[in-house]
Amino acid sequence: MRLPLWFCVASIPAFAAMPGWWTAFSKMPAMESRFRQESDSLVFGKLSRQGRLVLVRGGRLKVSYEGGLTVTCDGRHLVQYDPDTRTAQRMELARAVRDFPLLGILLDPAGLNRLYRVDLFGGETVKLTPREAGLPDLKATGRKGLLHTLEWTDPTGAKQKLELLDPKSPVTLPPGTFHLQVPAGTRWSTPNG
Repeated sequence: MRLPLWFCVASIPAFAAMPGWWTAFSKMPAMESRFRQESDSLVFGKLSRQGRLVLVRGGRLKVSYEGGLTVTCDGRHLVQYDPDTRTAQRMELARAVRDFPLLGILLDPAGLNRLYRVDLFGGETVKLTPREAGLPDLKATGRKGLLHTLEWTDPTGAKQKLELLDPKSPVTLPPGTFHLQVPAGTRWSTPNG
């Protein structure tokens, strides 16, 4: 399951004045944006995908990639649907966050201090250093008062960048935004373990 799916300057301690967008991010009730996700690895080269992302406090998320792949979370379960293969996968949210720790940043920005030490990197950029093994270092940058980019290196060594192209908050969402209806005949797979 693939989800979207995130220094040569001395850091300033977390108690220093953080950018305004960072403080607002952890309290934001909802956010919506088109996004571009870029990956640069020795194996696959440079890849880029685009789509739309919607977040609402309480663990609700919808990521729709151009071309069809959709990931939806209703606060309890995460469902991924791939129309190209007509397959879907469902897992408990707690397991999804455990398997894909970066997902926790989008689903629970208020809980970031449990997982990361946050330091001002300079200007509108903050550096997130993991408090436990298995999480990547992150660099987050804001623009116009909202989160703009997340950059990280994944476990394979690929450099990843998630860029929010037109973030806005608050947003009004139609009912059912976080309940994915998959077509009849979809093959359901079970995650390993």
